[in-house]
Amino acid sequence: MTPELDTTTAQSAVPVTRRRGLGRLAVIAAVAGPGLVAANAGNDAAGIATYASAGSQFTYGTLFFMVLVTIALVMVQEMAVRLGAHTGKGLGALIREQFSLRLTALAVFCLLLANTGLVVSEFAGIGAAFELLGVPKWAVVPPAAILLWSLVLFGSYRWAERIFLLMSLAFFAYPVAMILGHPHWGEVGKHLIVPHVEPSKDFILLAVALIGTTVSPYMQFYAAAGVVDRGAKPEDYRLIKLDAVLGAVFACIISLTIIIATAAVIGGTGPLNSAAQAAEALKPVAGQNAELLFAFGLIGASALAGAVVPLSASYAIGEAAGVERSVSRSFRDAPLFLGLFTAQIVLGAVVAMTPVDVIQLLIGTQVLQGLISPIVLVYLLVLTNRRSLLGAAANSPRYRVAATTVVVGVAGMSTILLVQTVLGWFGLG
Repeated sequence: MTPELDTTTAQSAVPVTRRRGLGRLAVIAAVAGPGLVAANAGNDAAGIATYASAGSQFTYGTLFFMVLVTIALVMVQEMAVRLGAHTGKGLGALIREQFSLRLTALAVFCLLLANTGLVVSEFAGIGAAFELLGVPKWAVVPPAAILLWSLVLFGSYRWAERIFLLMSLAFFAYPVAMILGHPHWGEVGKHLIVPHVEPSKDFILLAVALIGTTVSPYMQFYAAAGVVDRGAKPEDYRLIKLDAVLGAVFACIISLTIIIATAAVIGGTGPLNSAAQAAEALKPVAGQNAELLFAFGLIGASALAGAVVPLSASYAIGEAAGVERSVSRSFRDAPLFLGLFTAQIVLGAVVAMTPVDVIQLLIGTQVLQGLISPIVLVYLLVLTNRRSLLGAAANSPRYRVAATTVVVGVAGMSTILLVQTVLGWFGLG
């Protein structure tokens, strides 16, 4: 990968196997990241609120459902990065080329609709984190918006991305809190392998929110675009796939520990009403510093997603319009791409400054994501099924059946919630 690995005479004595190992590490360094970043961005402010609410409201009742959602995320992320690696194009560009103008407009509209609420929730999450530390959100949200915008437009987004990921590592405290919270391991094991469904609107609502926060539409657009933006090729696919799969599994393991930790400490208390309640689950490991630790992780996770979410929409629209789109370009070279990014940041920060119910906003945006996810997943499934597009890399018959089952399952949950909501409007729910 790097010239010095095979052109320097002094290195000729290095064993071939070692040099190959160094070469592989260089490839990993070059292509690893989009899958991990996209999946971990899902563990943002809205994600944490949703998982914690699942534990506080239904204790261990959603664990088996989350196992199914994890399988779905692995498959969906793999399909997204496979498209990017084998076509050299992002999901937005492929939708523009393979579908009609109306269907392309539908995909872009759905992504913008879902992302708008999500960007607001990320800045609301940043504000909520600082309020835990006694700092009012009006003193934090505008500077945070300017910082994120500046990092992408003038600084090094890749460097900032790593900083945000490091800050998000504070959520590693949840696995520790899960153990120290002494959950009922028998119940945990049972609910991980035995399906559990409650015929209530609240359970269905939270289930759809779990889908929305775990298999968010923006994640597929970002994962595919990130692979393309880094210049990955078909021969790099195995490492790209590894990044996507491990990233998805890692993110979902953290999600499961959040549910279990919350269930063990405050399970059965009902829906969350504040960020402070979500921090309660960290008390077994952090004691009185639980809110401080939670705030630190929330800031990192929200900042990461605050950059990734608007970038995913900018990538998608830039690809659909066929214009320049890259974080390495200047405003003059990519005005639409960076202009859309700027507009989303401004809108998100302004709305987050209004007196909103943060927890309800966070969970509500995930419900919206869950309703829109099936539409985006259909595009992804159709594209990865097409041998005219991917050739031998297209979905195999078995993979096609499994992926179709995932899409139908997600669509079914969304439809049930939609029907329940409509019936509720007429007093029939």
